[in-house]
Amino acid sequence: MGIQKITLLNLGRFDRNILEKISSAVHLEFLLKVEVIENHSDLTVFFDSGRKQYNGNSLLKMLEANFGNDESKTMALVTVDLFIPILTYIFGQAYLGGRTGITSSHRLSNERYGLEKDEKLFTLRIIKEVNHELGHCFGLIHCHQPGCVMQSSTYVEDIDQKETGFCSSCAEKLKTGINP
Repeated sequence: MGIQKITLLNLGRFDRNILEKISSAVHLEFLLKVEVIENHSDLTVFFDSGRKQYNGNSLLKMLEANFGNDESKTMALVTVDLFIPILTYIFGQAYLGGRTGITSSHRLSNERYGLEKDEKLFTLRIIKEVNHELGHCFGLIHCHQPGCVMQSSTYVEDIDQKETGFCSSCAEKLKTGINP
């Protein structure tokens, strides 16, 4: 039957206005119903005191166990700083072809880099990362096409160079991922 909806799981106490913008953008890109669920789980169990960051692998495993289902893809939205053991930090993470993913806003604001606040740019960066991680959930790998949202991002400037959407090749693959 295929995926019926995308669930945005608000674990980061995001402002309703930002959540509505993310939800609308995800709906436009994936053409699926988008549901926003508030969940204020305690994430301290995922905190690594040595790194002073949150373990993305452990959080993703919990999300898969508690929120993964075959009718939807679930994207958790967090404000904490994520890492995986082989990288200093990550903007997000998802299982390739999996049911869940995570996007962190921690490193997406201008203020983090000593620049003037820009709410529009901040929201756009979150949307790009959510679409990127959802792309992985639907089976897409990193793309080398300039501007494609599936390009890998090491730095926030890399995110700024991408569009919110998929190149034609990734868009075609995405159709198969949504309706196998």
